[in-house]
Amino acid sequence: MPEPTPALPAGYQGRPATADDVPAIHRLVAECERALHGRAQTDPGGIAADFNRPGLVPESDTLLVHDGVGRLAARAWVNRRSEVDVHPVHRGRGLGAALLDWAEARARRAGSEGIVQTVPDDDAHAVALLRSRGYAPLVTAWLLEFTMPDEPEAPELPEPPPGVTIRPFRAGDEHAAHRLVEDAFAAWQPRRMPYEEWARHTVDRPTFAPAMSPLAFVDGQLVGAVMSLDLHDTGEGLLEQVAVHRDHRNRGVARLLLRHAFRAFHRQGRRTCTLWTHSDTGALTLYLRVGMTVRRSSTVFRKGLTAGV
Repeated sequence: MPEPTPALPAGYQGRPATADDVPAIHRLVAECERALHGRAQTDPGGIAADFNRPGLVPESDTLLVHDGVGRLAARAWVNRRSEVDVHPVHRGRGLGAALLDWAEARARRAGSEGIVQTVPDDDAHAVALLRSRGYAPLVTAWLLEFTMPDEPEAPELPEPPPGVTIRPFRAGDEHAAHRLVEDAFAAWQPRRMPYEEWARHTVDRPTFAPAMSPLAFVDGQLVGAVMSLDLHDTGEGLLEQVAVHRDHRNRGVARLLLRHAFRAFHRQGRRTCTLWTHSDTGALTLYLRVGMTVRRSSTVFRKGLTAGV
């Protein structure tokens, strides 16, 4: 059953999203990122992967808002977490508050005990809105970057750990990589991601870059992986996932994989690599030690929900 459309400011109309709306949603999110950060980070494959998350029902879990001439002005979706984006031209008209009301109502109807949203720390208006509505900080996330005007020789790294070999991702590595990533992330990730969902975010995305996705092996067993995307629109490489099996951590495997990924991207003409990490992983220090720097940060906010309130 679709969630009732909230009361919107005059001149706006709302409806659920469909798969055909993914390109327009991507353009909206990219415009929001450019207005706030001066560049876009989101690619269409990421929007499509989110839209196809297991359990998300577009008819009830998504809402698009169009202006009087049919242009997409804002969007929201809620499914274990939520996102709300308002086009810069349409900010300050109450759309964000209306969509936040809708997202909370939908989460309550779905039986959720809480709702989570991630907001860039430099979006002061959005941060203030969430705080005024009872949201509290939960986790800090950082977008890190490694710039490469020349082929990376730095950071200076030790020799490969004994017994560790590195090669690029190949067809057939998909399921082993999935198991490794999910096992490595189990300590802080609230649920295991099924293979099909994981693949939509990584190996099945048009921007997946196998040649820039190094894998680490010990005695033929996969013990580490960097799953990379080549974001042509931004001209950057994105290290979507960095994972090392718990039995092989603190041996330099992650640093070795990062070096291989950086060099592979540089040889393909990319001069910047980025990745996201957050405070639950405890990995920020590792990335800073290999020469990455913080480009920007976001905060994951949570609000507890009470049925009928």
